[in-house]
Amino acid sequence: MASRLQIQGDDSVVLRVTHSNIKSFSSDVRFSPQMTVEAVKEKLWKKCGTSVDSMSLELYDDMGDKVSVLGDNTRPIGYYSPQNGFRMHVIDLDPSSVTSGGWLEDTSLVEKYKITDEAYDKLDGTYKKFKEKLGHRYPTQESKISDSYMEELCANIKVGDRCQVEPGEKRGVVKFVGRAETLAPGFWIGVQYDEPLGKHDGMVKGKRYFECPPLFGGMVRPDKVKVGDFPEQDPFEEEEI
Repeated sequence: MASRLQIQGDDSVVLRVTHSNIKSFSSDVRFSPQMTVEAVKEKLWKKCGTSVDSMSLELYDDMGDKVSVLGDNTRPIGYYSPQNGFRMHVIDLDPSSVTSGGWLEDTSLVEKYKITDEAYDKLDGTYKKFKEKLGHRYPTQESKISDSYMEELCANIKVGDRCQVEPGEKRGVVKFVGRAETLAPGFWIGVQYDEPLGKHDGMVKGKRYFECPPLFGGMVRPDKVKVGDFPEQDPFEEEEI
């Protein structure tokens, strides 16, 4: 069965290719010993961007020692006796090469195009104008909600009230009544459930609204809350006798 590096009956070799300007570039490439050095350069040009005329090739063994410089473009690379596991090092001789300067690896070196806010606002077809147009056509739910949303439903709900929350008839104690700056506009009710049926401990998106054990807290809209005589349920109480 053929191995990963060498196909049975095939005299090709797999060499690790590295580059003088692109330190992160490393690739296993298969070569036929009959390929000329020039053909190898053509193949590597497509992989690393260094032009054939600006490329010098060095061959290193698996111990890191230099074996030879592939200086004759007309010779087949088999002349230099490459073996599986050897390294082919590409040296870019062009100081103005696309690979020089390190910007292919470090994008902070690339000069960024900048435009002022005033000039950007004068352009047509920008994402900003598309988003504004879409917003006028399909206003978000949040933009429709006022800060006083469901305020009237909170008139008879106060902190300390026993309550029941729908859906699920979850019982607990009201711990917070009011607006929640980290949630959508309008009024919210913070509840500490009798059982770990909540999502948090009274802190929502980095803002603490009340204190309770983890997973006992919930923030719900007032229309989901009923206050009254809702004693804590006994989980072992049988529904039928």
